[in-house]
Amino acid sequence: MAKKSNSLEDLGGFVFSTNKDFEFDTHSEIEETLANGKQRLEAHLDKKNRGGKVATIIKGFQGNEEDLKTLGKMLKTKCGVGGAVKDNEIIIQGNFRDKIMEILKNEGYTIKRIGG
Repeated sequence: MAKKSNSLEDLGGFVFSTNKDFEFDTHSEIEETLANGKQRLEAHLDKKNRGGKVATIIKGFQGNEEDLKTLGKMLKTKCGVGGAVKDNEIIIQGNFRDKIMEILKNEGYTIKRIGG
């Protein structure tokens, strides 16, 4: 016999209401991007789960996804390497931490070196 569960996850993320006047909010809040000078970014080096290869990771960006992707594309272009933007982080292939820190400082960002 199948086990019964009463969790909301079993409903597929939906919650049903008997309130006739309930209005579903379809407007998603668009996060405002802070000015470059107010951003507090962190530059990390990482080689975990990358087959021994090093990646530079920029964390701490506060703003919408579109602006984060634009910044990531600019960094990849200036470094001449590949990378990705995911989980609110910019991942650049290779050890480009010092170069990226210089680029971001020239753009007006406050960036801190984290780790060795």
